[in-house]
Amino acid sequence: MLGGARSFAEGGYGGTPVADALPLAIDPRTRATEPSDLARMLLAPTRAGQTHAATQIAASEAASANRWRELPQVTSVNAPLGPKPAATVLLTGTDERGRSQPVLAWHQYGRGKVVALTLQDTWQWQMHASVPLDDQTHENFWRQMLRWLVDGVPGVVEARTTTERVEPGEPVTVEATIVDKSYVELNDASVTARVTRPNGATLDVPLEWTGERDGLYRGTFVSTEAGTYEVAVDSSRSSAILGSGVAYVRAGPSDAEYFDPTMHEGPLRRIAEDTGGRFYTPETAAGMAEDVRYAGRGVTSVEERELWNMPIILIALVGLISAEWAYRRAVGLS
Repeated sequence: MLGGARSFAEGGYGGTPVADALPLAIDPRTRATEPSDLARMLLAPTRAGQTHAATQIAASEAASANRWRELPQVTSVNAPLGPKPAATVLLTGTDERGRSQPVLAWHQYGRGKVVALTLQDTWQWQMHASVPLDDQTHENFWRQMLRWLVDGVPGVVEARTTTERVEPGEPVTVEATIVDKSYVELNDASVTARVTRPNGATLDVPLEWTGERDGLYRGTFVSTEAGTYEVAVDSSRSSAILGSGVAYVRAGPSDAEYFDPTMHEGPLRRIAEDTGGRFYTPETAAGMAEDVRYAGRGVTSVEERELWNMPIILIALVGLISAEWAYRRAVGLS
């Protein structure tokens, strides 16, 4: 959203779904009003703005920060708004009375990005009398902003595997999220994954809607050999092609043991204490042989046997029952 007399709180967006999406917080109790103030501001990038792709307008961070301060004043008619907790402020503006406020902020919203720029006249960076005709700051800013804004936008088909590496012979699970051109999830699409094996052979794997959530499809195949597998997912609906996506998975021996091979002393000490053992370091390992001794702790095992397969027990049991019967007859209890 760009600044102006019909934007942000002045435009009556408080308490609307648009306000929920914005990175600047608008009081939901506010109603549309006419702008009450015109703030003339000089801009400066924040620490995040000095390195951000959209606001880097010079060759280095220092040069970019200086260039922002050299640009002519711009104005805002919107009341100052604070950033939401997850928002990143890229530019701040300082008015003639020394008050500072966010003027450019963004945050992640759902699967996309939302940008709020409270300024109404960035064209001053091109049209102001102090700006040379060949100055490209204005063009570069908007070009970079738009490129960054659409970078990473998900396609209508997002293909992925649930793991990046498997052992040869293990199954691979392929998932795909399918949406239409309006990014509405589809549950009735025809989805197929074409798997290209390391030797060049191909295999078509149908993906079925999981029912777990809208637009999620899943299928599996088995990695028959080591190497990299390409998984190309194509989707269609009512004979109309929706789009395609590609994912990769590698089959090979796991190398997880080579990552973070350092000793984790804390967990090892706890394991030793909980199991009645001892923790050794290279400096104390020489005494391990002396410490090895019988701990005196017995091992309990449970052995189950069928009673009827033990004749002695069976005979004793029958004898006890017979003796009880004879005693009861003798005393007249039966």
